[in-house]
Amino acid sequence: MAKDSEERIKLAGYEFYREVLGSPRYVVAPMVDQSELAWRMLCRRYGAQLCYSPMYHANLFATDLKYRKDALQTCPEDRPLIIQFCGNDPQQILDAALAAQNFCDAVDINLGCPQAIAKRGHYGAFLQDEWELLSAIVRTLHEKLSIPVCCKIRRFEDRDKTIRYAQMLEAAGCQLLTVHGRTREQKGPLTGVADWSYIKAVREQVKIPMFANGNILGLDDVHRCLEETGVDGVMTAEGNLHNPALFQGIAPPVWQMATEYLELVNKYPCPTSYIRGHLFKLFHHIMNIRQNSELREQLATSNQLEQFLSIVAKVQEKYEPYHSGAATYTEEEMDMTNGAPALSPWLCQPYIRASPESHRQKIAEKEREAVDPNRTKRQYFDPAGNEISRKRMKKLRRRQRRPSKTEAQIQLRHERCLEYCTKCANPLGFKCEFRLCRVCCRDKCFAEDCDCPGHGILIKSRRAKAKQYEHSKQQQQSNKSPVTLTDIAS
Repeated sequence: MAKDSEERIKLAGYEFYREVLGSPRYVVAPMVDQSELAWRMLCRRYGAQLCYSPMYHANLFATDLKYRKDALQTCPEDRPLIIQFCGNDPQQILDAALAAQNFCDAVDINLGCPQAIAKRGHYGAFLQDEWELLSAIVRTLHEKLSIPVCCKIRRFEDRDKTIRYAQMLEAAGCQLLTVHGRTREQKGPLTGVADWSYIKAVREQVKIPMFANGNILGLDDVHRCLEETGVDGVMTAEGNLHNPALFQGIAPPVWQMATEYLELVNKYPCPTSYIRGHLFKLFHHIMNIRQNSELREQLATSNQLEQFLSIVAKVQEKYEPYHSGAATYTEEEMDMTNGAPALSPWLCQPYIRASPESHRQKIAEKEREAVDPNRTKRQYFDPAGNEISRKRMKKLRRRQRRPSKTEAQIQLRHERCLEYCTKCANPLGFKCEFRLCRVCCRDKCFAEDCDCPGHGILIKSRRAKAKQYEHSKQQQQSNKSPVTLTDIAS
């Protein structure tokens, strides 16, 4: 699985692309919490020629051994593989890359993530204006790693600036460049359409291998992108999540893909949140049918492999007769909440986002409804049929996913929540010996020289330790006091 970095010959540019990566054209993008080993192996089974790992945080990868162990989940068949890191410090990214270089064929720097967490952490697309820093990061990795360094970027609004950006990274040592045809601001409901003309313009001005990213919903889009942009390969993220067989140009039944994925999960375990996310993507069109709301609720609260398998079996039992032709699927049964899919809902197919214009229109309508006194609000109910708030409904769902406490414990906690501090109106601490809130308990401990283990307030104990320390210090000083004439005379 690992290679000896000292014996590895470091290739660059198209030599690296051809001889190490195998000239891939079909590429699975790095996806946070979604391109884990089990999913990568499923994609390779259906035509993916190169896979990226999820984005890893360079500082955590370099310093947290558990984080690194969980991240470096791979196998001999999981090649070629590129591991992606995010960060803003050349040394930190280098430390992470050195720890990973024996388990992959290249290291990629994430310069394209547009999410809020990337803005807070100052990485991803929010580094694209700091060319001096990026040049230092790429050059450091290029000079000190035994494997090539790659970059994934987003375009600027200015076409010439996008070209200069790519050329700067190439000059710093980047050996493979992925260009996303959207800007940093195009995300979420404002995603819109990627502009391939920017990718083509960059392709004509750089000499290293290039991948294109954006607007890939099917195999036809892959071939059209290759032809229009002249890139060497095409990377897909969201299209791949909805149909892992995208690169074969087929639309298999969702239960087939889900079953194969869960079999791989059993072989290569991953967190249940990853599994739930993948199944929601695969079952997107099915779960949007109103009659399947109960099935959607079951999937939302599942946290065991057996539960996920049971849901897949229910989906197959319901829709396989339609797929085989044994039953006829009618328009009445396709009661969608977000529009009908292009193909039958039980087939893997892309999710078509609404345009930014329609999103803005929807927001405007919601703002108008907000001032309408006659508007109807969505209602939520608990298992007993009682109407509850949306916040309470979310708590119930979390509890169903993590049923770690018994009903008696939950009831006791609920009863304690109704009790208040004997000195003020705040809720009392669950384990407080004085039946006080934390503030009143701290005041009492200071005033009366006592401890409250329940709140972790140890005033008496700390004062006693302080007195003991002062006493021992005084004794030590007296033992080391200088000898005087009076002492000698005596």
